[in-house]
Amino acid sequence: MKNLTLIIPAKYEADSLPIFLEELKGFDCQIIIVLSKEDISTEKSINLKDNIQIIHQKKEGYGRALIDGFNASTTEYSCIINADGSMDPKYLNEMLKECKNKDFIFASRYERPGGGSDDDTIVTLIGNKVFSLMGNILYNLNISDILYTYILGKTESFRNLNLTSDDFRLCVEIPIKAKKRKLIYKCIASYERSRIAGKKKVNALKDGFLILIGILSFIFKK
Repeated sequence: MKNLTLIIPAKYEADSLPIFLEELKGFDCQIIIVLSKEDISTEKSINLKDNIQIIHQKKEGYGRALIDGFNASTTEYSCIINADGSMDPKYLNEMLKECKNKDFIFASRYERPGGGSDDDTIVTLIGNKVFSLMGNILYNLNISDILYTYILGKTESFRNLNLTSDDFRLCVEIPIKAKKRKLIYKCIASYERSRIAGKKKVNALKDGFLILIGILSFIFKK
């Protein structure tokens, strides 16, 4: 896994990130943790190792943290994985193997058998189903979990998408642009664990509206 970098966006995750990093010791890969400059508590909680790099994001937002992470990655592959521990790293080997002849592998909580979630709510479940259906109808994505950003891909492929979304719209920008650019991707089943600590940082109504606007806006973009 030396050719893989984990991109970890961490926003006030001082309680969960150190525990998750302990779990990641069993994986021989590089790690980039993306923080805002103001998040002193999370930065102080990190025990830096040779394979761990901290960068400060240039602008606020989940999407901006990931874009900065992709730009900083120096390995052939990069993977988004959240600091709260809900994305299980046991799938990394399978995702990396599947990505050898593809651009992206999307982990999905709704692929069967094996998919599921301890963290999904009825609101997020319905929202995800609706947005995934919209993406499949409007763009023929053939993707089952459009809002789940547990995504492993070739670093150059991430960069070639020319991503621009600073916020949670990035989760729909990635698959839509991948489809428009005729890149190769696949969904695999993944079980989402309960988060180690903290609460969801997604505002269901506000971010749901932004995602809706994002899905519709890419109709007119390349």
